[in-house]
Amino acid sequence: MKKQLYRSLMELTKSPVQSWGIRTFARSRASRPLVRSFARVYNINMEEAKERVENFNTLQSLFIRELAPDVRPVCTSTSSIVSPVDGLLAETGQISQNAAFFIKGQMYDVRDLVGLPNTSRRYIGGTYMLFYLSPTDYHRIHSPVEGTVLKTWALGKHSSPVNPMGLALGDRVLAKNYRLLTEVRTPGDKHMCVVKIGALNVNSIHPDNSLKGEEIGKGEEMAYFSFGSSVILLFEEGMIQDPETDVRAVKQGQPIAEFKNG
Repeated sequence: MKKQLYRSLMELTKSPVQSWGIRTFARSRASRPLVRSFARVYNINMEEAKERVENFNTLQSLFIRELAPDVRPVCTSTSSIVSPVDGLLAETGQISQNAAFFIKGQMYDVRDLVGLPNTSRRYIGGTYMLFYLSPTDYHRIHSPVEGTVLKTWALGKHSSPVNPMGLALGDRVLAKNYRLLTEVRTPGDKHMCVVKIGALNVNSIHPDNSLKGEEIGKGEEMAYFSFGSSVILLFEEGMIQDPETDVRAVKQGQPIAEFKNG
């Protein structure tokens, strides 16, 4: 019963009014009595957190918790690409030459996902990876590569749930939800894009606005989700070696792919 209640708090509905109410409650001190229970029900490893559970005054503060130093070591191999998040690496595949790719049996067009025509063209024929974050997971997003942040832009207005059922039954929600995209150019003059996808009817993605035009290190924090969501990584054609396609749980900083000729 508690898990169903908490799932409704974190995954929300299509109703903007209901989403606003839940979001307001989760950010208020009225939600503090639920913090310890939420952590227990979702088996959150509080030994990894920077703060003790009793120091979180709201459900929201628990959800966006920072981790203690060094609990997510970042792979230092120069050929590696690392996971941007804790979560489930749920889909990996190729983007066809006509810009199509499939997630949960639904066809997406990379041009719809990315929006900007010149930028979209870079990823035709490339590779995508989809990560799903559950309420249990650490919800801060880190750069999977080192490079230069070229631009960040937003698309979409409202958001539907992006849990596995929402992806399967919704109408191409990943390309319609509110999303915040960040493009990074690597030292090898290749491009990749981190697509952060909202899961509620208000902006639930909070970027580090100081990164535009700046160098970013592999594993450096880029943004955080204030509610559950998903991340898609896009890579240019020929940029990375064929990655594993098995569905698997990953931790931020773990290697998930390698550059070609890295």
